[in-house]
Amino acid sequence: MLEFGTDGVRGKANSELTSEFALRLGKAVASVLPGSTFLVGRDTRISGTMLQSAFSAGIASMGSMVLDLGVIPSPGVSFLASKLRLSGAVISASHNPFFDNGIKIIGMGGAKLDTAIEREIEARLHSDHIVGEAVGTITDAKHLSSDYVDYLSSVELVGDLSGLKVVLDCANGASSYYARSVFESYGATTVVVSDQPNGVNINLNCGSTHIDQLSKAVLAEGADLGLAFDGDADRVLAVDGSGVILDGDAIMGYIATFFQDLGLLRHSGVALTVMSNLGLKRFLKARGIASIETPVGDRNVFEAMERYDYVLGGEQSGHIILRDIASTGDGMLTGLIFASALVSQAEGYFKGVARQYVPFPQILKNVRVESGASQVVSSLADDIKVAQTRLGDSGRILIRPSGTEPLVRIMVEAEDHALANEIVEHFVALVAKGI
Repeated sequence: MLEFGTDGVRGKANSELTSEFALRLGKAVASVLPGSTFLVGRDTRISGTMLQSAFSAGIASMGSMVLDLGVIPSPGVSFLASKLRLSGAVISASHNPFFDNGIKIIGMGGAKLDTAIEREIEARLHSDHIVGEAVGTITDAKHLSSDYVDYLSSVELVGDLSGLKVVLDCANGASSYYARSVFESYGATTVVVSDQPNGVNINLNCGSTHIDQLSKAVLAEGADLGLAFDGDADRVLAVDGSGVILDGDAIMGYIATFFQDLGLLRHSGVALTVMSNLGLKRFLKARGIASIETPVGDRNVFEAMERYDYVLGGEQSGHIILRDIASTGDGMLTGLIFASALVSQAEGYFKGVARQYVPFPQILKNVRVESGASQVVSSLADDIKVAQTRLGDSGRILIRPSGTEPLVRIMVEAEDHALANEIVEHFVALVAKGI
């Protein structure tokens, strides 16, 4: 039985994540979460309508109402949940291939579910006693997406983008129906690519997981900036006008500097994860900006931001939280703030910042395992200690099981690129052998 991971429930659609499971999960969610009305949206993958229908039917079978939002970015559902004070869910596997799908539950008001609530839903899911007597309804509510667009089109921190030419890579995902109008509402000239979803091309050689396409498009179009979203548009990566790729660490470095100069970087701190580059931490420290490190996952980042009252935090993957504006990562919102930062400052200013931010060479490889990723990682403890000794203070190694896929993620960072590559390949071989 599937269980909650770092970002909801995920699996291969129709084999692991089945309609029957989605139905039961809908019933369990409706029996645990407060309220009698739920928002449900999805991304563009082919299994989305099937799973959304089953999940929504489960909720309705418990006597609750479902407002069907259709295709909408995950942060759009969170925004509407906050605005309407409702709970909800997104049928999406984010950056995964089309054959995967997932169900991410959003608590009342748009917040992530507490772990205790997730465990209670799981307990109900395994129970044979989820029976509803009342009959609920499923109502088309796609018109509510206009409220999300209006919100993105009226962010005070975003200035006039007239004169900025930006390429938007929508990953054939949920942003395909939103990005152009949002950016053009601020005056930007847009070139939009990978915005023709057909159910199976989501994240396929495009979007934030395949950003080389965007780099080529920016150069071909003579654009000032490129922004690449993932399937559900909660992430964004960037490409500058010369084709250089800027990951989430670089974007956070730029925005932190921008906020600091505007007096908006409360407590002069940023929440990062263990995956963030050592170069970013050095860059922030040189600017007098503190950084705290959390485990991977936006839930962990947001909790740290609340604890320290930080306004900015995020992940190298491009999942960035602007806490004073949104309660979750929003790729289009982050892209708008980043674009506004670029056009509001002198060109030389940002070129100077770019020279100061020098990331350490970082090599990340994923090794698929049949099962037991956590056990595999645990078995490598002694080898990891030896490798860290070789790296010393000029590098680090991080090996962890993926929270969303059957993978072991291996990351090595070092000033010496050759050494980093040697160590990565050593651990790839060990994991492949099942040691």
